[in-house]
Amino acid sequence: MDRRVATYDDIVSAAERIRGVAHWTPVATCRQLDDRLGASAFLKCENFQRAGAFKFRGAYNAISRLSPEERARGVLTYSSGNHAQAVALVCRLLGASATIVMPEDAPEVKRRATEGYGARIVLYDPAKRTREDLAGELQGEGGPVLIPPFDHPHIVAGQGTAARELVEDAGQLDLLLVPCGGGGLLSGSAIAAKHASPGCLVVGVEPERADDAARSFRTRSLQKVDNPRTIADGARTPSLGAITFPLVLAHADDIVTVSEAAIVQAMQFLWERTKLVVEPTGALGLSAALSGIVPTNGRRVGVILSGGNVDLATAARLFAIR
Repeated sequence: MDRRVATYDDIVSAAERIRGVAHWTPVATCRQLDDRLGASAFLKCENFQRAGAFKFRGAYNAISRLSPEERARGVLTYSSGNHAQAVALVCRLLGASATIVMPEDAPEVKRRATEGYGARIVLYDPAKRTREDLAGELQGEGGPVLIPPFDHPHIVAGQGTAARELVEDAGQLDLLLVPCGGGGLLSGSAIAAKHASPGCLVVGVEPERADDAARSFRTRSLQKVDNPRTIADGARTPSLGAITFPLVLAHADDIVTVSEAAIVQAMQFLWERTKLVVEPTGALGLSAALSGIVPTNGRRVGVILSGGNVDLATAARLFAIR
């Protein structure tokens, strides 16, 4: 793909490419949740995806399209965890080396899993330098191919397959709630939902402490945030991307923010009531519904649970202080 956009046709192509490799994850329902929301809610369980998050979709779609010469040079990326794990696993499957730039404070469970898939990890202090700068330096070592975590058309197209599957399984939706970090999942989901379920409102959800996407959406100019301290580590990206920002503006209907307490509340509800292990970032969409920030009454609501890679000790601490 030599153009710098992603379309619904690209999502269809990605769906064919990942078929039989990525999991077609289940859609869960919960009567108690429906009663609380006054809605019919459909939870797309990407916590059951390979490597524990939706990121496998985009990573496989992008890396599997590399030429043999490109794969021989290896793959480079930067990620706090879920994209790191996905790239590491895909590279293992496809016989390519993987180098991952990770912040020193990345969740230990994600770091261990990334190493377990055979990747080389290069740690950095986000208070002192950017991951993009370090990745640029590493590209000088043998020329590995950079596969960024969200700002890439093949990544966007791969992530959009999750929403496409959700509509196919659950039927037409009135509302789709999507976690938002760098906007890969949100932009891909918005493109897919608008095509597969016309009239569906697509709303991105991010932490209040990492509200760059919401500010960008409101001002229609790219806003940034510096190393935000939120429990939703998958949403600590500094900004939307050059590719994802225009796509979000064109296809999403709104972006809202939620408090740290609301994230924990949604996460705990999922663990206790639906028996779904979901990480803080993965609970962002549901937190907007449970806290009433996005009205749900009488609607058919899709919620993408983006991942389930959470350290159990960290989760216990979060639930204890709630």
